[in-house]
Amino acid sequence: MSDVNSTLLHTSAIGGCLLALAVAGCSDKVSEAATPVPVVKGNIVIFSDSSPQLKSFEAKPVQPVKPPVHRFTGRLVWNEDRTVRVFSPFAGSVVGIEVRPGNQVAAGKTLAIIASPDFGQAQAEASRAAADFAIAKKNSDRLRDLVEHGVAPEKDLQAAEADLQRASAELERATLRKKLYGGGDGVDQRYLLRAPVGGVVVEKNLNPGQEVRPDQITSNAPPLFVITDPRRLWVLLDATEQDLAFLQVGMTVALKTPAYADRTFAARIEAISDFVDPTTRMIRVRAAVENADLALKGEMFVTGEVEGEPGEGVLVPSTAVFLVGDRYFVFVRDGNSRFIRTEIARSGEVDGKIIVRHGLTTGQPVVTGGALLLEQMIENGPEG
Repeated sequence: MSDVNSTLLHTSAIGGCLLALAVAGCSDKVSEAATPVPVVKGNIVIFSDSSPQLKSFEAKPVQPVKPPVHRFTGRLVWNEDRTVRVFSPFAGSVVGIEVRPGNQVAAGKTLAIIASPDFGQAQAEASRAAADFAIAKKNSDRLRDLVEHGVAPEKDLQAAEADLQRASAELERATLRKKLYGGGDGVDQRYLLRAPVGGVVVEKNLNPGQEVRPDQITSNAPPLFVITDPRRLWVLLDATEQDLAFLQVGMTVALKTPAYADRTFAARIEAISDFVDPTTRMIRVRAAVENADLALKGEMFVTGEVEGEPGEGVLVPSTAVFLVGDRYFVFVRDGNSRFIRTEIARSGEVDGKIIVRHGLTTGQPVVTGGALLLEQMIENGPEG
């Protein structure tokens, strides 16, 4: 009896093992059925929409090639078309200053008062010329009356009329000179240095008691006053010989300055120098910038940027490109589960991105993570 029971137990154990193996085999088949195998058709890899492997792939859109940006250093200066540097036309001593830097002045406004013997001489010449003209006029009238009555010879009248013409010319010259410099009646030797144009006083280089001379304008001495319109400035940029290929008058330059990190000011190129500086080997470029809010100041340092022509092709991340032999490829994601191996023409690299001349268009998603896995699937041949 015990032998029979032992046989039955042994048979039951074998049956249990066979049953366990059968269940395990069925579980593996169910697992394989639950994970669909991708299908490879030539250069295309197709996954099931429910495949968990799709989470292994990352894609980024193809970007257009940005136009190159050319940068220049420069500084802001006063617009010379709207700027005047004031010097004194007469020697003398400063006795009064009527304006300060920052003052708005109109044309003709008195800037300073100068005690000037030279200006007093100009005033005296005008007074003397007026007196000489009056005498010459009386003498001419008297001789004309005498000649008409036959008392004086004709030649005396002719000489008197010549003296009258000379006196008239001298009076006109002296009067216009005094009027030009603003001299009043009489001789007071007080020359009023006036603003020749309206604007803002941006510089003052004199003090009471200071001696001034007219030859300061030729001796590299600073002007007594600088008056300008700061609402429109010039910017002087330094360019290289290579920059001449794209720089043109009329181009817009984007100006940036450390004082306003979040602002850009638009300037327009007005002139490009005709020569290269022999010392710096740079070419001076002049542009004009509007400054209505007076944010920009003279002598500020700026950086100018000019966009070049857009380049050909598109940009793709370098991680998307792989090499097969001597040819470059990427995988383009078509929809969610379809990947197409695409050959590209590579022309360079910039900032970690590959420049592609042809083979891709802007906006196409290219695989940046998992491209080598897809390439391995294609190399292994069709499946599914």
